[in-house]
Amino acid sequence: MEKKKIWNIVKLLLKISITGLSLYLVSKKVELNDLKDAFSKSNPLFLFLAFIAFVISQLFSSSRLNTFFKGMGLKISEVFNFKIYLLGMFYNLFLPGGIGGDGYKIFMLRKKFKIKGRRLFQAIFFDRLSGLWALGLIISALVIFIPHLGIPNWAPVLVVTIGTIAYYAVMRKFFKDYSNNFVITHTKALLVQSMQLVSVILLLYALNFDGKFSPYLFMFLVSSLVAIFPFTVGGLGARELVFVYGAQYFELDQHLAVIISLLFYCISALLSFSGIYFVFNPKEIGINKLDMKQDLDTE
Repeated sequence: MEKKKIWNIVKLLLKISITGLSLYLVSKKVELNDLKDAFSKSNPLFLFLAFIAFVISQLFSSSRLNTFFKGMGLKISEVFNFKIYLLGMFYNLFLPGGIGGDGYKIFMLRKKFKIKGRRLFQAIFFDRLSGLWALGLIISALVIFIPHLGIPNWAPVLVVTIGTIAYYAVMRKFFKDYSNNFVITHTKALLVQSMQLVSVILLLYALNFDGKFSPYLFMFLVSSLVAIFPFTVGGLGARELVFVYGAQYFELDQHLAVIISLLFYCISALLSFSGIYFVFNPKEIGINKLDMKQDLDTE
């Protein structure tokens, strides 16, 4: 148990260190005063609409996960599922050490419904995998509209087609329970990413941008792929690095690119912070605070 606690502390320190290094590298590429000026001149209405678009994306994301839960036979309401989803977002972003948001969701569902952790882990794994698939599909579509990349149009189409067929075939053969709702879950996955792209477009409008959206959307999606790997705190720093070097590659405004990334992080943090309510009021989701702590300590 002590070794696990020490390892969790080490992981947290590493994340903080990598985040700090990433932000330092970003600060060497852009002027902080320029960022401050751009923030102050942004349109608050479009910022608000960008936040709403992100909230909608997370509603779709929560519903997608619940569809996977239903596939394994766990019937819970969308409201209850969204509560534990927000709690998971809070733990992932503000308490990045230790078990993480997905782990807390598994513990709470095991506690309340007496379901095997392995089954819950599989549902969450396929939920994440569907999101990865949606990212790959939309990135491939954007590649077609960005000739600067020099990638033939047939290449992303071929990769996505073969990848999707293989992905579905494996799921159908070995994890049939989760494949029964393949179309529904993966449609929701596309809606999640689409609403996040809408959020980024609204952020661009908030910053009075009137150029081509596709390079910024492409950089955002690539940064989302990078942020999947838990090397930094909530993806902070990693996303910004992608935007900085992506803007350099596409010969775009690096300041604007970094601001988009930071604004999106702030939007995500704002919604994630709402999950703190359930940290102090676990009975709202049917879990006793002491029992939850005891479960976590025994793992």
